Amino acid sequence: METAGNKPHHQRGKSHRDPHSQRTDRLTLAAIARRAMLERGLEPDFPAAARQELAAIHDPAGATGGVRDLRDRLWASIDNEDSRDLDQLTVAEALAGGRTRILVAIADVDALVRKNSALDHHAAHNTTSVYTPAVIFPMLPLELSTNLTSLNEDQDRVAVVTEMVFEANGSLAASDIYPALVHNRAQLAYRSLAAWQDGEGAAPPRLLKIPGLDKNLRVQDAVAQQLAERRHEAGALSLETIEPKAVFDGDVLSDLDLDRRNRAKQLIEDFMIAANGVTATYLASKKFPSLRRVLRSPERWERIVQFAAGFREELPDQPDAVALEGFLMRRRQADPGKFSDVSLTVIKLMGRGEYALDPPGGVTPGHFGLAVKDYTHSTAPNRRFPDLITQRLLKAAMVGAALTYTIAELEELAQRCTQREDDATKVERRMRKSAAALLLSSRIGESFDAIVTGAADKGTWVRIFRPPIEGRLERGFKGLDVGDRVRVKLIHTDVERGFIDFARD
Repeated sequence: METAGNKPHHQRGKSHRDPHSQRTDRLTLAAIARRAMLERGLEPDFPAAARQELAAIHDPAGATGGVRDLRDRLWASIDNEDSRDLDQLTVAEALAGGRTRILVAIADVDALVRKNSALDHHAAHNTTSVYTPAVIFPMLPLELSTNLTSLNEDQDRVAVVTEMVFEANGSLAASDIYPALVHNRAQLAYRSLAAWQDGEGAAPPRLLKIPGLDKNLRVQDAVAQQLAERRHEAGALSLETIEPKAVFDGDVLSDLDLDRRNRAKQLIEDFMIAANGVTATYLASKKFPSLRRVLRSPERWERIVQFAAGFREELPDQPDAVALEGFLMRRRQADPGKFSDVSLTVIKLMGRGEYALDPPGGVTPGHFGLAVKDYTHSTAPNRRFPDLITQRLLKAAMVGAALTYTIAELEELAQRCTQREDDATKVERRMRKSAAALLLSSRIGESFDAIVTGAADKGTWVRIFRPPIEGRLERGFKGLDVGDRVRVKLIHTDVERGFIDFARD
């Protein structure tokens, strides 16, 4: 029997909304997003000086002396279906003795975006691209990030390559970092590639056109699986969240699509974690500072222990990543359909990551969730400013040049990037809520099953399951805490402010 919270797909979304208003969905959300950017101190537009600099850049960066020519390799990019700012390429090479060489190429953005330029100043202000349902606010102009500094299919590009040799058991045997000229043979998408990897779909057409690429990707996948297994044995957390993505039919908001983790995403995730680790240790070996990505011990470990106890699981009194990972794995096996809810609860209770300066000889706390000690962000310089900073440090370290930033500058940038990331995350979260409010605007009074995702003095938050949308619990929140299940009724939506209000049913 149907309930209000589990209507079939064709009854959800826009069916009861004013047809005239639907024609302005994209414009409405884009306008709200611009205001949200400004409210957070983020710049939605590029200043005139940056545009003037951009007008003088006509071609991608060319190779210079000392750059290796690796264009003959079977490089491929793997990203979202709609991604055009391609930062990474990967390729594998089988070696003797069961070893495998993995190469990760990262777009050389610094080659065109110079430090202290107007383009750089804008990137340093926002520090990240901001992705909202109706519009993207790129850190760098699209003419660069989706073209001249993007590792586009069938194009030669300069890149910074991280080379990693792994033993048959997945342990790192050797590594190096150097500049190279690369050529993307195939732009692949997560979903279609994962379907092929899992034997649930045909190979992507481009994959079939490049002889040997299918075999190469199988080798990459095998190494990625080994890396993931080793990290999880060390306590890396098997967290899986669902990110609702707005679906438009033209300019009409029609649904929210769940963007789930899959095998292709895992491949890229594991290689990027490995490359970021090698980058951190490389800079340390050259006695260079770095911006580390850290996640300290969970802020609310006691509540995580209580949450696990609700499943008759016992965790130690002190934060223990291996024990927490064991709990997560058992929950995934016991109830895979609800594992994303368990993951969301743990993420909320763990707190957020941050950027921290690691000076030469310094000690940083590492990343609790990834179970790695040495970790930076270096693999997305088109999208994140910390990665561009790291690229500049790397390029100086490779040739023995002087530091491109002072220690004081890096300290300030670490704090700013953390704050701006928080600002951008809040804009993106607000816009997901605005899109959700728009989608739910015709469903006032309906009831839904939900899970508590936040409980603090500032308010109690719940996420309904179908569609997967979060909102504030305005009435009936007494005694609830993160992870509790509850039945709620939708009582109010405000598209402009992204408010979705529920009452306990």
